[in-house]
Amino acid sequence: MFWRGVWGYLPANIVQGVVGFLAIVLFTRLLSPEDFGRYALAVSVVTLSHVVVFSWLEAAMARFWAAQTPGAAQAHFASLYRTAFVLGAAFLVVVGLGVWLLPADPLFKLALAAGLAGAPARSMVKLAQERFRAEGQVGKSARLDMAVTAGGLAIGVGFALAGAGAAAPLLGLGLAPLAALPFVLPGELKQARGGAFEAGRVREYALYGYPIAASLALTVVLSSTDRFVLDAWLGEAAVGAYHASYSIANRTLDVLFLWLGTAGQPAMVMALERGGMERLRVAAREQLSTFLLVGLPAAAGVALVARPLSEVLIGQELRTAAASVTPWIALSALLFGLTAYYFGQAFTLGKKTRRLLIAMAIPAGLNVILNLILVPRFGLMGAAWATAASFGIGMVATWLIGRRVVALPIPWESLARCGVATGLMALAVSRLPAIGGFGELVLDAGVGGLVYVVAALVLNAAGVRDLARRLLMQRRLRSATA
Repeated sequence: MFWRGVWGYLPANIVQGVVGFLAIVLFTRLLSPEDFGRYALAVSVVTLSHVVVFSWLEAAMARFWAAQTPGAAQAHFASLYRTAFVLGAAFLVVVGLGVWLLPADPLFKLALAAGLAGAPARSMVKLAQERFRAEGQVGKSARLDMAVTAGGLAIGVGFALAGAGAAAPLLGLGLAPLAALPFVLPGELKQARGGAFEAGRVREYALYGYPIAASLALTVVLSSTDRFVLDAWLGEAAVGAYHASYSIANRTLDVLFLWLGTAGQPAMVMALERGGMERLRVAAREQLSTFLLVGLPAAAGVALVARPLSEVLIGQELRTAAASVTPWIALSALLFGLTAYYFGQAFTLGKKTRRLLIAMAIPAGLNVILNLILVPRFGLMGAAWATAASFGIGMVATWLIGRRVVALPIPWESLARCGVATGLMALAVSRLPAIGGFGELVLDAGVGGLVYVVAALVLNAAGVRDLARRLLMQRRLRSATA
């Protein structure tokens, strides 16, 4: 199931990556540094609000679908969607009143309102995606993700060209899932036909899902505190530069981890539910090995090409400051990816999600303290240092606490081999000439990628050589029987 999901979700994650980079290229040029900073602040608030109100429903859909019997599935859907409708209506009323009363810059309030208004529609689409993922409908989930992602960018760019400023990207974020709802929601509500709302079921889901939502909220705090501290000390333009850098590094790694995690999380749930701990350990070891094989060189690669990458992707006014912090953000993204998409799964697999909240509270609190200490003295670099240190401590805390719930294995041999291959890649790239711009980016990426692939195959990092042989044999067998 894991590898079927990996290949099935690949097109969607390619689209995610392309759209993510295009968003940086376009919005850092179409928006002023101040508007881009307002957008960065608003999107942090929007993300936090969505997580606090809706993410527990999405987590429950992902975790409990596999355990439903045919007779209980209708009640599962009816309970989740009725709760989603009630929460969505209440959310819009509260948001409307809150934004109206907020004593803030009118341009920031407009951006905030645009993003928050789309949260209920995004949640409905996310519920459908989680159901498709849990059910193994890889293609359907991937197509929905691609449509919403590409549509959001197109709508946002249109509003930016029309002069909507900081609100433009957030209008795309809200209107794209709203446009998808007529194609998704009728089929989802059909799943609930004949089912009744069950308050006890929702209570069970809330007890499971709210700690996950709270831990995700802490993650948002962990990844956005720096923006608000930078805004207080250096202004919105500094926030824009930092967010541009953060978006490049974090988006690259997050797309990779989301791709693997989207396939891996349901595969681990299915392995545990239907094969017990022994099958889970096999699936988990394979998943983390793949994460390391892809994640380590990706993080190192982003750090190595920070300057030419910023020259290609980021607008002139933001690129110099952004390039300086990109390597630290790449490290942070790697640490967060390992935490969220692997070590943190121990709590959801063991249904001990309250302990995840404890694990995430440690780095979130530390991040606030470090930002308040480092940003006034070191500016953007202080924010980057605070983020990397917090995510590192968060990964260690999640691993240590999660071992007492479900002991997920660490394939140390894969870590060592992937680390050596990454080191060889970094050595090769560091010796290349600094010609600048797109040419340097292509040269560094091409040589670095080639060196890593050869080193990984020679070292058999994460069993990649064995996998390549197995795939080649399967292809030959198919050709022989065709």
